[in-house]
Amino acid sequence: MAEETENDNNLVPANDRIIPINIEDQMKSAYIDYSMSVIVSRALPDARDGMKPVHRRVLYGMLDLGVTSGKPYKKSARIVGDVLGKYHPHGDSSVYDTMVRMAQDWSLRYPLVDGQGNYGSIDGDPPAAMRYTEARLKKIAEEMLSDINKDTVDFQNNFDDSLQEPTVLPTRIPNLLVNGASGIAVGMATNMAPHNLSEVIDGTIAFIDNRDIEVPELMQHIKGPDFPTGALIYGYAGVQDACNTGRGRIVMRAKAEIETTKSGKEQIIVTEIPYQVNKANMIERTADLVNEKKLEGISAIRDESDRTGMRVVYDIKRDANANVVLNNLFKYTALQTSFSVNNIALVKGRPVLMNLKDMIREFVEHRHDVIVRRTRYELAEAEKRAHILEGYLIALDHLDEVIKLIRNSDTPEDARLGLMEKFGLSDLQARAILDMTLRRLTGLERDKIKEEYAELMKTIDYLKSILADEDLRMKIIKDELIEIKEKYGDERRSQIVHSAEDMRMEDFIDDEEIVITISHNSYVKRTPLSEYKRQGRGGRGSIGTNTREEDFTEHIITASAHNYMLLFTEAGRCFWLRAFEIPEGSRTSRGRALQNIINVPKEEKIKAFILVKNLKDQEYLENNFIIMCTKKGTIKKTSLEAYSRPRANGINAININEGDQLIEACLTTGSSEIVMALRSGRAIRFNESTVRPMGRTATGVRGITLSSESDEVIGMISVNDSETTVLVVSEKGYGKRTDIEDYRVTNRGGKGVKTINVTDKTGELVAIKGVTDAEDLMIINKSGIVIRIAVEGLRVMGRATQGVRLINLKDNDEIASITKVDREEESDEESGDIENPTAEDNEGSASEENIDSNEE
Repeated sequence: MAEETENDNNLVPANDRIIPINIEDQMKSAYIDYSMSVIVSRALPDARDGMKPVHRRVLYGMLDLGVTSGKPYKKSARIVGDVLGKYHPHGDSSVYDTMVRMAQDWSLRYPLVDGQGNYGSIDGDPPAAMRYTEARLKKIAEEMLSDINKDTVDFQNNFDDSLQEPTVLPTRIPNLLVNGASGIAVGMATNMAPHNLSEVIDGTIAFIDNRDIEVPELMQHIKGPDFPTGALIYGYAGVQDACNTGRGRIVMRAKAEIETTKSGKEQIIVTEIPYQVNKANMIERTADLVNEKKLEGISAIRDESDRTGMRVVYDIKRDANANVVLNNLFKYTALQTSFSVNNIALVKGRPVLMNLKDMIREFVEHRHDVIVRRTRYELAEAEKRAHILEGYLIALDHLDEVIKLIRNSDTPEDARLGLMEKFGLSDLQARAILDMTLRRLTGLERDKIKEEYAELMKTIDYLKSILADEDLRMKIIKDELIEIKEKYGDERRSQIVHSAEDMRMEDFIDDEEIVITISHNSYVKRTPLSEYKRQGRGGRGSIGTNTREEDFTEHIITASAHNYMLLFTEAGRCFWLRAFEIPEGSRTSRGRALQNIINVPKEEKIKAFILVKNLKDQEYLENNFIIMCTKKGTIKKTSLEAYSRPRANGINAININEGDQLIEACLTTGSSEIVMALRSGRAIRFNESTVRPMGRTATGVRGITLSSESDEVIGMISVNDSETTVLVVSEKGYGKRTDIEDYRVTNRGGKGVKTINVTDKTGELVAIKGVTDAEDLMIINKSGIVIRIAVEGLRVMGRATQGVRLINLKDNDEIASITKVDREEESDEESGDIENPTAEDNEGSASEENIDSNEE
């Protein structure tokens, strides 16, 4: 029993080695240690060289192995094994994957590894195994490692304390900005975009010249990210956010062109895709959407990419609109994607969110530190060499004595001590003299020593001046950066295009007079007004637009490029558009689908438009009104202020009854005279004050009573002065001007009075405009012919006359649209055939009868 008790007592001390702790505290401290290790030693790049530890170790390991750009390639397995065994004790795949990525020109803007063999593809194909591929450093990577052996950076022990590895690279390249970085740590992540080397160096030099430079000034040099795969950066707001704050969402779009084949079919050709998009997955996903009927209008997708470049072809069905299809591809597929910038990097071992200026500052400070340390190292080496040369010169001056002393010494040690004692030499100098070869005693070699010493003293003075002068050090940094730019700088790959959301785009656009045309099938374009020359009345006109057979120009609008356009659809919805946002086209081009520019539903047509100079002036908004009329004769008045807040998906402008549609809208001051005209040739005039202002969603009140069920309103004008005359045009090219006073004021809602004598020859009424002698008239017919004539060439005649021929129409052609434009200030040479008015033209002028008996 005693033995058992003694044994039991011997077990007691074992329990004393178990230390009770709080599990919550232990979990907390252990997790913090783990997270800091991930943040500092794995996931986040250093702000100075833009490298994570694994990248740094791969590059240093390759340098250590001697696989520089001028040496033969070495097997990747050899390199990976060396890095694993010396510096990075983790999985071999982590090292190989890192090296592969640094060799892919679609992953890094400026690749650092020169790979030979299969290194994967942009389609997501994996690289060959490391035993098959070979690699060596690229020249640009050597610039990141230059001067590493000159005590320019701190070294630390490797994982087993057997070797030393650099804590940071003494890079000459601002790699953090140039190649970017991405990584997920614990509780934080980083995602930095690559930039163009030439732009970054220009921005860095601007920062060195002016330390107080602001980010917007830096952005004059560094325009924005420059992705390896090119493509487009769509919109500038995200770029500005990223540069100013370190966070921002950059929208990337593929570079796509619409081409027409010889057979007349349209194709969308994609030659560049957004950064980090897998091309094969993108095509597969698009094909799935087509099969699921979520994407309409695509008949086939082909990947025609080869070693010369990327080419993905989308065949468009004949009945589809290529612009609309492209718009949907951007919306539903990876042809448009975003890059969320989050500039977090390690500054002095701590994760910091940095803007553009912060990143440049960190690089410049690091580079400055490298220059100082390199200069100190070179100065120490130069002084060490100068010290030895001074010993040589002393020995050469006392050559016979030195030789005699050495010959009389029993041992080298005696000779060393004798030299130090007799000539006052240092230990280093004495040893150097004893190691000197006999050939150094020749006259020529003695002269070389003296020359070397003189040059060395100049070098020492220069190095000391560098250490004493910060401006000189900054000049060295600039000179080295300029050298890097000349060696490796290239053109920008990613083009920046401004999106509709970008503000102050008018700063980039001339406020010129333009003509905006909208076709029946909702194709829109803008053209400088100067492209349309004035012609005489009765001319044949000039080609205005090349349209498809079933399409024709429906609206011609003259505007200033900075105007706001309020577009009204037949269903009563209002959309906003700046005039300069409309793509520019030649006079004969078809234009671009309106659905590509604003979110107009496919089934709705634009029926009316209003030009507004400013949507910010409250007084202007409250004292102006929009009057709208519908095909069935309803009229409605609403304050302009109700339409001053643009929305991407539009707003309801008027409530339209079933079977009716909006046809006209105009801007008024509240006291205008309103004239509404019917297809049957009748018109009514009443004062705007008889229509009370209503809310945006109201239906309105009756403006004119239709003469029959088949009749409809064709237009409405508002008149503010006595100089304006009423111009009416029939579908077969006849028109005339009449004094507004010929239309007596009646009550709103009446049947109106005759405004033109409608006959088979004239056709029914198609347009009504308020015009003055200071304006020109632009007429376009359904076949695309445009004529421009001076209004003053049309004489004012009676209300019930037939009018004169304004344009000669061929075959069954008809007038499609009329608009008025301001007279050009310069004198245009009139072109086109000017015909004298014939008897036929003047027909009816003799019979200008007043038929007030029919008036209500």
